[in-house]
Amino acid sequence: MQPLLVTKYEFTIRTRNGAIVEGLSIQGRDEEDARRKLAQMYRECEVLESRGVKASLSGRGNHPVSYEEVMDLIVSGQSGGN
Repeated sequence: MQPLLVTKYEFTIRTRNGAIVEGLSIQGRDEEDARRKLAQMYRECEVLESRGVKASLSGRGNHPVSYEEVMDLIVSGQSGGN
């Protein structure tokens, strides 16, 4: 079975009150879909930066996903200057 690829988009935004929020990770079919979801959560925000991040969910259907695989996905989504 081929690994399932999930596309997430990571955003840095400025909220309508001026606060900068970094590392927002939103799953979407494409960047437009992810931006639409972002706009629903943070109305009137300004997108300062965005990038696509592909994550592999290997093992689904064949064996349970291990703790290490889950942590790799979490950590890969948080890398970026913390």
